[in-house]
Parts: sequence; C-alpha cells; structure tokens
Amino acid sequence: MTRRTRLARRAALTCLLTGVLMPTVAPTPPASAETATATATATATATDIRTGISGTGQCTFPMKKQYEGVPWALQRVLLDELWRTTKGKGVRVAVIDTGVDNSNVQLKSAVDAGAGRNFLKGGKATDGTLDEVGHGTKVAGIIAARPRKGTGFVGLAPEATIIPIRQNDEKNSGDEDTMAKAIDHAIAEKAKVINISQDTEKPLGPDSALARAVRKALDQDIVIVASAGNDGLDGRAKKTYPAAFDGVLAVAASDRNNERAAFSQPGDFVGVAAPGVDIVSTVPRGGQCSDNGTSFSAPYVSGVAALLRAEHPTWTAEQVIAQIQQTAERSINGRDDYVGWGVVDPVRALTEDEAPINSPSADPGPPPAEAPEVTDLAIGETPQERDKRYATYGIGAAVVLITVVAGAAITARDARRRRSHHT
Repeated sequence: MTRRTRLARRAALTCLLTGVLMPTVAPTPPASAETATATATATATATDIRTGISGTGQCTFPMKKQYEGVPWALQRVLLDELWRTTKGKGVRVAVIDTGVDNSNVQLKSAVDAGAGRNFLKGGKATDGTLDEVGHGTKVAGIIAARPRKGTGFVGLAPEATIIPIRQNDEKNSGDEDTMAKAIDHAIAEKAKVINISQDTEKPLGPDSALARAVRKALDQDIVIVASAGNDGLDGRAKKTYPAAFDGVLAVAASDRNNERAAFSQPGDFVGVAAPGVDIVSTVPRGGQCSDNGTSFSAPYVSGVAALLRAEHPTWTAEQVIAQIQQTAERSINGRDDYVGWGVVDPVRALTEDEAPINSPSADPGPPPAEAPEVTDLAIGETPQERDKRYATYGIGAAVVLITVVAGAAITARDARRRRSHHT
C-alpha cells in the first residue's frame, strides 16, 4: 500500500450501516497530505458482538468551502426562541464514537480535549480528538458546534461541552467491551448526556458488560441517547443495542416530510425520531459536509437533551426523555414503531416545560361529537294534532250555527214585514 493510499484511507468518511461493517474504501488520490480525501461504502453483517457506526453518505475533508445557508434541519427550528433562556452552557455531553477532531474551528472551544479518551490502538490513550473517519466529528458538531461567520450551520446546544471518546473506527474495531469502558469514562468525566451513534443487532442480555455499563450510567442520572440503526429498508421491526436497553432513548431517522427515512430501523424500542437525511455538520480539519443516517438523528436529540439539562438542572434523566417524547410532532395520537412518539420538536420541548413529567402519554385527540337530537316519530295522530282538529271542528260548527241563526232571524223578520203590509 502506498503512502498516498494510506493517507486516503485515514481520511475516509465511511458509508456505514449496522452490525459488523466491512467498508470498501475507494480512495481518491490527494494533491497533498493536507488535502487527502476519500470516500467509502459499506455492507453490513451481524455475526459477532462488534458495533457498527450508524451513518451513511459520502463527503470529503477538510472542506475548504463552508456551507453558506441554513441547513434544512435547522430551518425547522426557531433558534431565537429555542435559545431564549439557554444554549446549553455547563452541560457536558460525551460523544462515544470515532473521536472528535477539535481542529475544526467550530469545535475548538466546544471540546474538552483533556477529558477525552482513546480506547483503540493507535494514538495516545488520553487523546479522544483523533478522528480518522470523521463520523464522531460530525456527531459532535450537530450537538455543540459554535456559530461561525459565513455559515448558517450551528449546533443545537452551541454552549455545551463535548467529551471526545474514541471507541470505534472505519474497521469497526470497537466492541461491547470498549463501549462499556467508554461509558464508564463518560460517567467519570461527569457527563450529563451520552450520545452513542452506533449499534449492533447481536442480542445483549442484562448481564453483558454493555448492559451493566448502561445501568450504571442510568443510576448516575445520565441521559443516554442512541441511534436505532440503518437496516430498516425491509420495514421489519427488530432490536438493536444499546438503543434497545431499558432507559435508553432510541432515535430513528426522519426525512423532510417528518416521515420515517426509508433506511431507519423500526422497532418497539424506538422512542422518538429526528432529522437524519442530508444532515450538514462539521468534518475534521475544517468545514462541513452532509451525511445520512440515524447516527446524525441521535445527536440532534442529544442537543435538545443538553438544553433541557441546562434549563432544568433538577429534572431527572427520565423526565428529560419524557419531555422530548411528549412534545414531539406526531401524526397519530400515540407512538408507533417507526418514529416512536413522533419527530422531536426542539422549541416545544424548551417552551412547553411548565412542569416535569415522568412518562409520555397519548394525545387525547379531538372531543367526541355531540349526539344528534332525535325527533320522536308518532304513528297516527298526535295529541296536539287531535286538539287542533277538534278546535277546527268547533270553529266550523260555530260558524255554521251563527249562519243558521242569522238566516232564521232574517227569515222571521221578513215574514213579519209581509204580514204587516197585508193588514
């Protein structure tokens, strides 16, 4: 393998799905080491317990030209209203992923590099800012990218702090054990939200290392947000982990029409959906590009969770999750296996927050229509009709009687006149 190809592979942005992924990298020869670029595709299997990155798409990095407009996923949010009281300051969000490259200017002040950790071979164990894939850098940007002149892209919680944890790569070197260790590290670094944009279809029992780590984090009142996975083209429901663990907020992907993205994995564990198609975010060494997948839906929700944790520091993780689910935009009154309780609505979550709730509930729906007034149907003559008939008869009889009497009186008068005339 040539040095040029190695550099291209290191810069690969993978088109990863779920399970154990074997990416096929198609490198593009770079002009120099600083501008090495590559694209990658992947196919998915599920033969062991390794975790796969739940993102798809193609882009290159660094991107010298910024995305100038406001991405569609942010156009659906009134940011001034969303940030009316908080931008997430003081909330620490752990990104367990492929690392977070803080050389991107929009992430430089967002990342707590000293709190990072690398659980893979290669690089320093204490350095979570090495991201050879770009996946984790995109995830972190959706959560907490700082605003920058010349681009309309910004994170949903642009004052939150990112804890960068490198636990996976384009080879899917991460597994259950490294993810469990990554969660433990997030707990130690005082994370209030943990984002995991990875999944495996391998069933994991309650005694697995990952299940124990998840329970430990939940016991520490940490919100755990995980991607549901991208193996949903067949529409069949199935569980993926860690998203399907009790207490974890599993996030499906929605499209521009607030419907489930075709690739998004459905299942009874799905809690909510968020934009996951053509999602713009930061890439290593600068700039932004767009990508697809539930990997980028999960941090959208993590950003909202960070805002809620800043706004309501006394709310429990369970209450934060319930608030996100209860205020989601729904096409039905309750939940379904495709988008859970609906598509997350950041502004509603932060403004319809008068009191905490412990679980979401179905909408009451419109009130039932009033029953129509039923008119009694009478067979034959009603009493009213009979009285009216009798009254008509009475009037008629009176008229006849008066006519007869008047006629008799006139006849008698005429008779008297004739008699008087003759005499």
